[in-house]
Amino acid sequence: MNGWRLPERQIELVFDATAQEAGTHTNLSGIRTDGEHLWIAGDETATLERLTAVPAGSTTERYDGHRTVRLADLVELPGQDADGEADIEGLARSGDWLWAVGSHSLKRRRIKDTHPDAKARKRLAKVLREENRYTLLRLAVTTDPDGGPGLARTATSGGRRLTSAVLGGRGDSITDLLAQEHDPHLEPFLEIPGKDNGVDIEGIAAHGDRLYLGLRGPVLRGWATLLEIRPVTDPDDEHRLVLAPLENGERYRTHFLDLGGLGIRDLCPHGDDLLLLAGPSMSISGPIKVVRWRGGCVVEAADIVREDELQIVMSLPHGDGADHAEGITLLDEDHLLVVYDSPAPERLTPGGVLADVVRL
Repeated sequence: MNGWRLPERQIELVFDATAQEAGTHTNLSGIRTDGEHLWIAGDETATLERLTAVPAGSTTERYDGHRTVRLADLVELPGQDADGEADIEGLARSGDWLWAVGSHSLKRRRIKDTHPDAKARKRLAKVLREENRYTLLRLAVTTDPDGGPGLARTATSGGRRLTSAVLGGRGDSITDLLAQEHDPHLEPFLEIPGKDNGVDIEGIAAHGDRLYLGLRGPVLRGWATLLEIRPVTDPDDEHRLVLAPLENGERYRTHFLDLGGLGIRDLCPHGDDLLLLAGPSMSISGPIKVVRWRGGCVVEAADIVREDELQIVMSLPHGDGADHAEGITLLDEDHLLVVYDSPAPERLTPGGVLADVVRL
């Protein structure tokens, strides 16, 4: 089935007053389930949020009990301001780890309606690099006093020492690697802002020791880009990551998928399959689709994935300038939870925001 899929129901995500004042609930960019809990990222902070399910019979009525975790309490962020925006765009949960990835993108200044023409032109010429965006984080999951999952700088599990660790900030980020390798597809886009079809990482999925990074941009003549890497602990510093070689000896490989001109907005494993949330690479409202790449989590070589190898699971509704689907996660084997950036007014609640439950 590849038609429109309306939500079966909606679930309220309840945030505390501090998060609402920061606009976290209106800038949701990443989400992942963890048992009865949700890990959530907003793209304009340097924190992660944890919510807990409030049951109503056999279903979840809402997610509440908001807790905030500062990333700077877990790893060393490279920016001068430890609480400066990290632009976390994707979350993945696997084994003892919660993974988080920044966009690795340059940012062009926005024009506001109140700006006179001269100032607007000047802002359009300004491109910023914010170092906290250029990070991949592996965060150690522990058990909080309330019995739910927590995050720690160091923890133990089954007699093993776990350490939160970071890649980036020392000339070793994903984009630094692409530049060093003179990647023939992506190097030309490293100096282009993300919202201008430059490099912009928006999704992450973990499967075994592999990580998959989905790029919103660039889209290369209609083909979306997926990076595959294998991060491990730096033997010289337990709070740093390095990239172990893949089977072919290289430190990363690229897969190109025919998503009909759309970029990747999020990733979610489903068994050995990979679900992709596909949407426009630019700052426009447009088609949003959930696409299945069968066996995508177990490919053994760089791949060109053609249209007939992909299944369009559903198309999601979108607003005009609002309700941009940004994150998906499995609630169970048959349902996805979808969260939105720039939510429409009717999606906002006194406590936070509504997420959609859709059937796969």
